[in-house]
Amino acid sequence: MAAASDKTPAISDDVVRIGLLLDMSGPYADITGRNTVVATQMAIEDFGGKVLGKNIELVYADTLNKPDITAARAREWFDAQNVDALMDVAATAPSLAALEIARARNKIVAFTSPASARLTNEACSPVSVHWTYDTYALAHGTGRAAVRQGYDTWFFVTADYTFGTDLERDVTKVVQEGGGKVLGSVRAPLNTLDFSSFLLQAQASKAKIIGLANAGNDTVNSIKQAQEFGIVQGGQKLAGMLIFLSDIHSLGLDKAHGLVLTTAFYWDRDEESRKWAKRFFERTGRMPSMSQAGAYSATMHYLKAIEATGTDDTDTVMKKMRETPVNDFFARNGRIREDGRMVHDMYLAEVKSPSESKGPWDYYRILQTIPADEAFQPLSESRCPLVKQKS
Repeated sequence: MAAASDKTPAISDDVVRIGLLLDMSGPYADITGRNTVVATQMAIEDFGGKVLGKNIELVYADTLNKPDITAARAREWFDAQNVDALMDVAATAPSLAALEIARARNKIVAFTSPASARLTNEACSPVSVHWTYDTYALAHGTGRAAVRQGYDTWFFVTADYTFGTDLERDVTKVVQEGGGKVLGSVRAPLNTLDFSSFLLQAQASKAKIIGLANAGNDTVNSIKQAQEFGIVQGGQKLAGMLIFLSDIHSLGLDKAHGLVLTTAFYWDRDEESRKWAKRFFERTGRMPSMSQAGAYSATMHYLKAIEATGTDDTDTVMKKMRETPVNDFFARNGRIREDGRMVHDMYLAEVKSPSESKGPWDYYRILQTIPADEAFQPLSESRCPLVKQKS
């Protein structure tokens, strides 16, 4: 319920507008795209469609994964359309562009699909929250598990932009801290269709494990083509550093089984997650990705903060969001730190074999729950100026 107040609820222009800047047609469309719109709309509907008696509106656009288009659209939304907050911006480079616009206009932005831990380090801000996962958590979950299993020599096939290079850097640190070695890496342009030259270099390295520091269609294509080259059959192992449920669905269990991955969410984890995922499935015909579940969670947390404070004022709402634990089907006892990282448990999972799966979307076996304080970068290692000012 809203906090008691003698003042009229201060909702700017009598509407709360939420924006989504997504990949609607490119390599990350399955991860974000129209189903993130559905998840966010579900949160708005579950909240009742209004907050403090005012309508909640949702706008969304395709950024084509281009930072300049993202920045222009964010500027237009904030300046001309009175958008109050962004609940996702797909891909790291566009996210960094949108963050600069949001920071300059003092608007809230929650990142529920981009990965780079840079968002809570060098690029941290008082108005942003990194919600679902990041490169640090992925590296320490999957990378550490692989090294402990004896996969101590690595070669990376890396997406040639900020996300990929950040992910490779974070995994490299984990491998080296575990006593392993990185034998080399190769950069592949975003949305590559032919990974043959990159995979052949990885194969020739004789590394025990080939780390795929990419995502979406790039991950799916590289795994399919690695199978065609007989890389796994030849004794090398693939490690998808950012794997989504939709990727496994695209690959099929015959190609994906045995992959070890780190995830922030799995639909079949418990009764509450299954209940929400079933509703999502009824509307989309698919089970949710972790970023789509994260978009619902972040949107609901934002709306609850408006209701509790009686305003959509950025500073007031952000303060409430940071003070309030996150407890829903997505996260238990999650909390937003001063660097903007929403910390919560992560999960180490293995993809089931076709014989183990009980049916469509029954893809993961959870191997380990990674506690929040172990999953994410400790504040003692933070490069966020907001943290350094307090130290």
